[in-house]
Order: sequence, then C-alpha cells, then structure tokens
Amino acid sequence: MHVELPEKRYYAIGEVAKAFGVNTSLIRFWEKEFDALKPKKNAKGNRKFTPQDIKNLKFIYHLVKERGFTLEGAKTHLKEEKKKSLSNFEIISKLEGVKNQLIKLKSQL
Repeated sequence: MHVELPEKRYYAIGEVAKAFGVNTSLIRFWEKEFDALKPKKNAKGNRKFTPQDIKNLKFIYHLVKERGFTLEGAKTHLKEEKKKSLSNFEIISKLEGVKNQLIKLKSQL
C-alpha cells in the first residue's frame, strides 16, 4: 500500500483516513486496539499523528486489510515479530515506491 502524504511533523486524523481510504472511526478504533498507535492529542483532544504513527498504521493496514489477519492475530504478530516483520515491510514499501517512480518516469518518456 502506497500512502501519499506530504512531509510534515503531524497529520490530522482526516488526512490520515483519506490517505488510507478508510473512515476516521476505523483509525480511532485501531488506536484503541493497538498499543503501537499513540497519536498526540492537543488541548481540544484532536489527534495528531507523527510519521512513526503513519508507519505503524501502514503495517497494521497491511496485516489486517491486505493479508487478512484478524485483530487478535495482528496484535500477536506485532508483539512477537515486530522488528523482523516491520523491517521487511519497510523494505517492501520502499521498493514499491521506487517501482512507482520508475513507472512514472517510463510513462513520461
């Protein structure tokens, strides 16, 4: 899954939900379910997601939506193999980004 977000320190929940193509309620639900998601909240209680939160959301989205894990299975997978799986996932994500850039360059030629 390739998520296009501008480089910022914090993202609003609406931006994140739109980038992932899901409802804000799903993001809030995942925040309650997964300990890896800890967005900062301002004085009003609005969630502000950091780039690290976005990485964790990408991984959770990949496990639940793309690989078909249940929530309990995804939680277990995150706890047991977080370092190994996360690094593999990050490598695959970077390679997909490079592939997309190459496809864009090819179409421009």
